[in-house]
Amino acid sequence: MKNSNYKNRGMFLENIINDSNTYYNSIEKCLIYKKPTPIKVLNVSYPSNTSHLIDKAVYSNISTLDYNGIYRERYIEFDAKECHSTSSFPLSNIKAHQLEHIKKVIKQKGIVFLIIYMNNEFYLLKGEDIINYINNNTRKSIEFEYIKSNGYKISESYLPRLKYLDEVDNAYFKE
Repeated sequence: MKNSNYKNRGMFLENIINDSNTYYNSIEKCLIYKKPTPIKVLNVSYPSNTSHLIDKAVYSNISTLDYNGIYRERYIEFDAKECHSTSSFPLSNIKAHQLEHIKKVIKQKGIVFLIIYMNNEFYLLKGEDIINYINNNTRKSIEFEYIKSNGYKISESYLPRLKYLDEVDNAYFKE
């Protein structure tokens, strides 16, 4: 039973973000999609003339962040992370290649962040703040207080389910 929970970790947040993106895209507020996981198919079976079944596949290369697109004429990319700890967000939840990718998006003046679900709340934490934290701390986790004080609390609603673009506006477009 433990493996099935591990397999579906993060699906709660991803489903909410996917629903929010469907709404945002339908009203043409942005153009943001979940990136498919890159796989290499190793074996396919054909149970009928009209269907096929992938029997075996492996990840073909490492993926970057889960979502990307365009918002307010700027490139946007972000990842969804769920955290069960109430006191800190483990940096091990962000892979080294993801951190390098975040740095590259920042260098190109793109919008890049994490949406973190922690303590039954949703936060947007800018890539710049993540990199700054890592560069100035020796901890292996980001304290929840840092997320609360430096992140942007995302509100929920009926449509969209997660109003994360309001916080993108607050984080990146406030003058």
